Amino acid sequence: MVHPAHPRRIVTRLVDGAVCAYDLSAGATGVLTPAAAFRPHGEDEAVSHAASADLHRAYYATLDAVVCVTAEGAELWRSEFEPQSDGRFGHQPACALSSDGRLLWVYRPDAMAGRNRPDQWVAVDTGTGATVARADLQTVGHGGVHLLHPSDGQVLLDVGEGQDGTVIHRASVADGRMELFGYPWTDRCLIDLSPDGRHFMTVDHEQDDVAVHGYPDGDVEFTLTVDAFGHDSEEVYVEWDGGYLTPDTLVVTLTGETEDEEEWFRRYRVNAHSGRVLAPFDARSEGPYDFTPLGDGTWLTTDPSGHPVRRTDS
Repeated sequence: MVHPAHPRRIVTRLVDGAVCAYDLSAGATGVLTPAAAFRPHGEDEAVSHAASADLHRAYYATLDAVVCVTAEGAELWRSEFEPQSDGRFGHQPACALSSDGRLLWVYRPDAMAGRNRPDQWVAVDTGTGATVARADLQTVGHGGVHLLHPSDGQVLLDVGEGQDGTVIHRASVADGRMELFGYPWTDRCLIDLSPDGRHFMTVDHEQDDVAVHGYPDGDVEFTLTVDAFGHDSEEVYVEWDGGYLTPDTLVVTLTGETEDEEEWFRRYRVNAHSGRVLAPFDARSEGPYDFTPLGDGTWLTTDPSGHPVRRTDS
């Protein structure tokens, strides 16, 4: 794909069973209207999804396949996960479209799906559905989260292994081979990449702290514990949520319980370079996980209709 002067930035949400695509480059705020909607084929139930920048195609993962469809409902290709899984819970594939639109990155939680093999990370040709490259992962994951680097073509994958922790990988594809790198942690959850791609944010799996790392090596730039926000670390935890509101500002989410055992959450702005806690931040969301910062000073929450709401401070 040739990038235009002002490339589209597409996000997708599953609303009423349809993969809805929203063009963030249009700059609209408030409740967003889909620029295109794609209906999964037949009885498919999408668990992860993406859409092409030209809005001609959508890609989605089910528990047993990745599929490409058109806005008119035609199935262009299907890549099955063999054998089909007998279990319907505890394993959820994830997919993400590469920045140039040529590859669909697919995380396959094959171990938990009972396929008698390690988890796989697969790069699929978006034009044909053919596998371009793959790698076995030494994980037994329930699900995964992809983050695309903004400039170097690499992708980060966070694999959640439940109580056993979290594993973070980085990969790219060259000459039909996947070049895979594993970070040396099993206790850090990947949260976000900085807009310039020079740093990334993680939260301790036990929710004790948040850290910012240099990219690509992962060296820790700074770490903040709950105490830095003026809370008791015995009672309050860092939530697996937040990210880069702007290149210079992180949002960190804390959670806890009142004396009446009612859960609460609170967000804070943090200087992304020094780690200095700046001020509380109200994202106007209903829950701790209903917050997607976009790195440009805006963020997404969810409307009761299921469509995203793009918000700003103003």
